Amino acid sequence: VARWEHKTRALSRGFGSPRTACYCLGAVILLLNCVRSHCFTEAMKSQPKLEGLDSHWAYYSGLAIMAGCPVALHADPPHHFAEPNEKPFVHPTGDYFGILMEAKVTCFPFSILDNPMYWGSTAVYLGWSLM
Repeated sequence: VARWEHKTRALSRGFGSPRTACYCLGAVILLLNCVRSHCFTEAMKSQPKLEGLDSHWAYYSGLAIMAGCPVALHADPPHHFAEPNEKPFVHPTGDYFGILMEAKVTCFPFSILDNPMYWGSTAVYLGWSLM
């Protein structure tokens, strides 16, 4: 959808501004993430458990892995840019809407990881699976 927007600017015209369109697309992405998480949870509930993973150590290991995932909530993709007074919500898809930033994001978590959102999502689902 973002690439289609970059080519056509149809969402920006439809919503009246690139920022409004970007926020609406972001809201749809967040809602779809909730649906995906719900489906994942339901699928995990219906699966048989391995005896070795049906224990306190597996539960708390999964919880510990998930506790380390605020990195995923804080992060934006590294090829996006930050502007001094810009709302961070715009960054993941902002460049597709013509909302270009001035400087590359180099602060935490990008100072230690190249793709913190991917690592965070993977850790969340791994932790949830263990739990």
